[in-house]
Amino acid sequence: MNYELVHFSSSEYSIGLQKCEDWKNICSKLIKNIPSEKKERIIACSIDGTSGTLMCCDYSGSPLGDALPYFSTCINEQRAFLEKYRIPSNSSSFGRASKLINKFGSNILLRHQADWISGWLLNDWTFGEEGNNIKLGWNIVERAWPKEIEKLSWFKALPKILPSGQSFGKIDPSRAEELNLPKDLRIIAGTTDSNACVLATGADKSAGVAVLGSTIVIKTFTKGPINYLGITNHRIGDRWLCGGASNAGCAVLKKFFNDNYLTELSRQIDPESDSGLMLRPLAFQGERFPIYDPDLEPILEPRPVSDSLYLHGLLEGLSRIEAQGWEKFKSLNIEIPKKIITIGGGARNPQWRRIRERLIGIPIKTCSNQAAEGVARLALEALVG
Repeated sequence: MNYELVHFSSSEYSIGLQKCEDWKNICSKLIKNIPSEKKERIIACSIDGTSGTLMCCDYSGSPLGDALPYFSTCINEQRAFLEKYRIPSNSSSFGRASKLINKFGSNILLRHQADWISGWLLNDWTFGEEGNNIKLGWNIVERAWPKEIEKLSWFKALPKILPSGQSFGKIDPSRAEELNLPKDLRIIAGTTDSNACVLATGADKSAGVAVLGSTIVIKTFTKGPINYLGITNHRIGDRWLCGGASNAGCAVLKKFFNDNYLTELSRQIDPESDSGLMLRPLAFQGERFPIYDPDLEPILEPRPVSDSLYLHGLLEGLSRIEAQGWEKFKSLNIEIPKKIITIGGGARNPQWRRIRERLIGIPIKTCSNQAAEGVARLALEALVG
């Protein structure tokens, strides 16, 4: 990659993840800030987003109320949906979909974050990318909606699915003018945020990837799909990418400490020693992986007087969850990686890296690349074949 042409920029949500207009405004701001000499050379664009964050809009793409973030479990709606329709699936967006349909009716479009943003660029919200819609029941093996889902009264609210890396079409002319982007810009079907991180690392089949973001996600390339509750299977080109995502991660750390304090406290930790605490640092009730239990409760106490000791215990708890994830992979005959490449905000913490290495027993390498680089590679590969 020619890094003279690379532009990196980021921005926090002005309001929050639940505000779809905020997605658009932040994207617009970031795109407009790309230097013109780089912007005019852009030939393709691909989007990644939080695959579980679901919103609804009308047919012109206008959001109807707030989105339901990935951490909105909607357990009652999920159970009621599965009981009513007898669909053999634990796809986690069914509860969110039911809640939105109960509120706004079935004459709507249901879209995950990346698909809605792609639709905004196209001015056409017809399409969705397959990896982002597994949580709405898309069968990644058959590459089709299951017949049970096709019979739903609100099936028309679901997107027309294209595989990751295929072209959705060209940017809408008015959107290109608004953002000062080339009018022949191709919009390429992207992927989930964690898949984008894997692509950004450049990992091969010998390496596993741990994404330490608001949640912990572990992934590795496999020979084929793995059928097990809590395991996700994605197709990236001609490769299968198997993964598991915990509800534990950096989000729980930010409940207690801001970024600067986290850095200061981490320096006080001896990663070669044990904290003596046995915490289960879930951000909320329920777990997806390495065990599936919607009722599993966080264990965040006892909290010692020392904040650094408490952080030590939280990091150990997160590391144990990740270690259990790799052990689960092993029990499913998934080849254990020779090394783990770590990406995401938590990857910058050297004390946490050493705690993980000690508890997991696999060498860990830190990758400083951004998820956006992963989907940029995806867009480029779509054009050059």
